[in-house]
Amino acid sequence: MHAHFERHVYHRHSHESHSFGVTETGLQGFTYRIVHLGPDLVAGVLADAAERPAGLPLFADPVLDDPGLAAALRRLHDALRTGSRLTQDEALAATVRGMVRRGSTRPQPTRGGKVPAGVHRARELLDAEYARDLSADELAAVAGRSRYALHRGFLKACGLAPSDYQRQVRLRAARRLLVTGHTPAEAAAEAGFADQSHLTRWFGRYYGVTPGVFRSA
Repeated sequence: MHAHFERHVYHRHSHESHSFGVTETGLQGFTYRIVHLGPDLVAGVLADAAERPAGLPLFADPVLDDPGLAAALRRLHDALRTGSRLTQDEALAATVRGMVRRGSTRPQPTRGGKVPAGVHRARELLDAEYARDLSADELAAVAGRSRYALHRGFLKACGLAPSDYQRQVRLRAARRLLVTGHTPAEAAAEAGFADQSHLTRWFGRYYGVTPGVFRSA
């Protein structure tokens, strides 16, 4: 994606993918490029380089001042837009390896121990029943923890409070509905938002555009 914003500030959120971006200008508003890479794709590049299974990288610092990485991301972005498949593959491998080598702290384990069981159960409930108005008591019950302990554990494991995570799941559901032709009002109702204006407010804060603009893009 290549975008320019004058006054927009993204609400705190996470991505289902690894999202690597480079800011190109930032005096009046900001212009940036961003590439979203799925975890399986990143793991595949790292496994290919290591010639063995590899865990996903962790990035403690969300912002790096690294001209070399910025240049690599620009090359990858250009290759994905206009390059051949071979050029894309080479740019992808070089960028992922560079980001991990110069920006990551340590790899995640390849299996086990990622998320506490109670947090995992609460997250599964939020994923499965995102449109329902779940309470903190319901999440705590399925997790087998107190509300406070679950909130603290969820925040530590997922980087977001349960309410923020639920909102993200709803927004992703609304986005899928919009892509398949649903109106913003229909998407809002099916994804669990109070009404279309509620969806529009949060959609803009997360994605920088209205549901209507996204649907027609």
